Amino acid sequence: MAENPLTPTPDAPEPRVTPLVSLPTTKVARAARFAKTGLKVGANYVKHYARRSVGAESATEDLHAANAAELYGALSEMKGSVLKVAQMMAMEKNLLPPAYAEQFAQAQYQTPPLSGPLVIKAFRDAFGRSPFELFDDFDPSARQAASIGQVHYATKNGQPLAVKVQYPGVADSIRSDIRLVKPVALRVLGLDESQVRPYLEEVETRLLEETDYALEMRRGQEIAALCQHLPHLQFPHYYPEQSAARVLTMDWLPGQHLKEFLAQEPSQAVRDQLGQALWDFYTFQLHTLRQVHADPHPGNFLFQTAAGGTVGVLDFGCVKEIPADFQQLFLALLAPGLLDDGARFEQLLTELGVLRPADAPAQRELYIRTIRASLALVGRPFWQPTFDFGDPAYLQQLYALGEELMQEPELRRQREPRGSEHFIYLNRTYVGLYALLTELKAHVRTGVQAPVAAA
Repeated sequence: MAENPLTPTPDAPEPRVTPLVSLPTTKVARAARFAKTGLKVGANYVKHYARRSVGAESATEDLHAANAAELYGALSEMKGSVLKVAQMMAMEKNLLPPAYAEQFAQAQYQTPPLSGPLVIKAFRDAFGRSPFELFDDFDPSARQAASIGQVHYATKNGQPLAVKVQYPGVADSIRSDIRLVKPVALRVLGLDESQVRPYLEEVETRLLEETDYALEMRRGQEIAALCQHLPHLQFPHYYPEQSAARVLTMDWLPGQHLKEFLAQEPSQAVRDQLGQALWDFYTFQLHTLRQVHADPHPGNFLFQTAAGGTVGVLDFGCVKEIPADFQQLFLALLAPGLLDDGARFEQLLTELGVLRPADAPAQRELYIRTIRASLALVGRPFWQPTFDFGDPAYLQQLYALGEELMQEPELRRQREPRGSEHFIYLNRTYVGLYALLTELKAHVRTGVQAPVAAA
């Protein structure tokens, strides 16, 4: 089997991208970086249309590729919330043109890391010592760099360790980024701030939680302990004595990220076991724990063929705690036979804030029709004993539904957001889970779930 790109080796390759020697952390610096990118993107459009005006060839795909590279370069330098949003968008395959989706997908695995001196400074700020004093061995070159922090390989008493180092100024930049982007977004969408405040507050809260490494450690320990009975899952052990506000140390788990793992052409039996482990993990969290690992992009899992297929679960920075009343309503939406009971369906949509008493009849019918069509497709895995996520017909229907909804003129005119803010991260969780299972082409025992147990 090919080597895991994160597996420690004596001759680990140098980072494929140039390390960053500084980050724009102030509001002014980040606004300036946004503005610089906007000017370059605008210049690309001018060049594109100027070529076409004189009869020269200038493909739209080339324009998208140039702008996607420029935008991703800026986001990679800025890190934090803007790069996290790009990562989230890359998980939704229908949302972006292919050039943007391809560029943004890099945020799931590797972005430009901090330089060695900045990493050492982070340790001196946190512990008063360098990482070379704290560990027996420490690789100053990041093995993985993402939106909030980067991961280094280290050893202590013979134990391989993953050491996550948070980028400087990330927490402050999250607040400033949201305040910077919010007025522009409101103007473009024609919305009042009061209409989007609950959704922005939800996103800001989750992003800020991702910068709290003490919270991440506690959640990782708690969820691992509560899920230890689930088969074919592996969780890292955390080391508080080598952790701090911006440094988090845990076991280095074996395995490969999904792309590299699938390149080895694992058997269908292995794919099915891995898919089952993921499905059972998320079902137990939703039904019993009332909290879910809400960042299920491929970079947060490690796959291996050991024991017929084992999934290593990483990064509990983004965990969505689900209020009991919303959990019951969400599960009721997934109940078999719901779509046959129109009155109950409309009642649930009203309780979830999708339908409102003041809605005009045509507007109400639009929302009912849209949610019904979406749920009839997305809810299908929950309504039968087993489900084949590798079924190409199902994938084609999912993609077609996304395209149809994006092109629906009436729906596009309904700009006001609807539904509970709790949908944001629950929807994100299941979009990510479906994407993983689809890539695995897994046959999964889904079925009607058991009654909800108390957490």
